[in-house]
Amino acid sequence: MQRSNNDIWVGLFVLIGAAALLFLALQSANLLSLNFQKTYNVTARFDNIGSLKPQTAIKSAGVVVGRVESITFDDKSFQASVTLALQSRYSFPKDSSLKVLTSGLLGEQYVGIEAGAEEKNLQPGDVITATQSAVVLENLISQFLYSKAAEGSDQPATTNKK
Repeated sequence: MQRSNNDIWVGLFVLIGAAALLFLALQSANLLSLNFQKTYNVTARFDNIGSLKPQTAIKSAGVVVGRVESITFDDKSFQASVTLALQSRYSFPKDSSLKVLTSGLLGEQYVGIEAGAEEKNLQPGDVITATQSAVVLENLISQFLYSKAAEGSDQPATTNKK
């Protein structure tokens, strides 16, 4: 009887440890967000969101003020429609602007919100139109290579005559 009692306790301990590891893995991968604060939703339209995903952080001055709720494609404007869940304790002016930013050179992307100067604040259901798309590294490299190729073709060919 003693052996089976110990087996139950060991099994329970292993299950709790596995659940804790699963919780930590989901938290660190930003797939699980436990937030019990009230939020309000606003929508923003971007030409290019890069690799932005749902549950991505929304930051203002480096502080997380909300999360990306959902991302859809608007087939009329051909833009990405991003629904943002902002925490109710933070209010931003209606003329605030959004940017898709990257943590570090190749880090994960997040939405940065820059407060405007208007007196009226964003309300649930508002649409933010002042947005700046993500910087795509492949586009930057191709622009750089194209400009270097154009530079090289503008120079006349020189020959050495002696």
